[in-house]
This record gives sequence, C-alpha cells and structure tokens, in this order.
Amino acid sequence: MKTSASQLKLRPAMVEDAETLFQLIQALADYEKLSHQVTGSVVQLKTHLFGDRPYASAILAEVNHTPAGFALFFYNYSTFLTKPGIYLEDLFVLPAYRRQGIATALLSYLAKRAVAEGCGRFEWSVLDWNEPAIAFYQRMGADILPDWRICRVTGQALIHLAESAPVVKEN
Repeated sequence: MKTSASQLKLRPAMVEDAETLFQLIQALADYEKLSHQVTGSVVQLKTHLFGDRPYASAILAEVNHTPAGFALFFYNYSTFLTKPGIYLEDLFVLPAYRRQGIATALLSYLAKRAVAEGCGRFEWSVLDWNEPAIAFYQRMGADILPDWRICRVTGQALIHLAESAPVVKEN
C-alpha cells in the first residue's frame, strides 16, 4: 500500500532532527548487521550536518508527522563530466513504512535536486547481499556497476597512511 501524498512529507532535516536522524542511522546499521560500526554520536552528526562547515545534508521522510526514513547525501565531482554529482550515503525506511513508496519518493526528490542543480550524476552503493534493494534500484533505472569496487581506509590504517605521506613543500 502506497502512502498518500497527504500523509508523506519530505523535507530537509533541521538541527532539531539530529537525534531522530541518529536513531534512524542506528536502525539502518542494525538492518545491515553493522551496529558495531556505529561509533559516532548525535553531537558529531549535528556538527557535521548543521555546523559552520556542513559536510553532508539529509532529507527526512515523515508519515503523518512521524519519522519514517531518511536520505543522507553530499556532493562529489566528476572530472570526466566536469560536473558536480550527488552521492547518496544512506537511504533507509523503517520496516513498518516499507513498500509504501517512501524510498522511491526520496530517490526522486534527490534526482530532481540533481537535475535542478546541473549535476551530471546521482550515485550510491549497495551491499551485494541486499537483493531486494538491488532489484528496487534497477527498477528505478539504476545501473549496478560490476567493475567498480569501493576502496576504504579507516581507523589506524588511515592514521598510518597520513603519517607515511612524504613532506611536500606547499607554495
């Protein structure tokens, strides 16, 4: 059953939504069986989304004024297209609200934003085991890129890489 347009509201998240967003992030991590990787806090999220230098933005989905899901995104850049893009870091809808068109609405909202802002692409990653999400994204028109793999450096490896960088004189 789809949520009616009068019941669903999509809006940019505001600073007072930080606790709600963090709870949704924790629910996403639980769904992905990655709760142990959530090491951040509401305070950090608030600073990074709403501080002096925001690193990302979020869209909150509400059904009848109740949080139902979110999309967290940031801008990247394509050197080949020489255009900005939108990277969707997280898309999550609480289980009770799934199959009601909310994820579709969030993706469409961001696609519309990407087009309006002259972005050359809108992209995200999906876990290889998440077949329902893969099928959903393909129905939405997304290509699943088989030749690309995510490279990630975190924790001590990130610190080690930073410390091993040669000293380069800046002008």
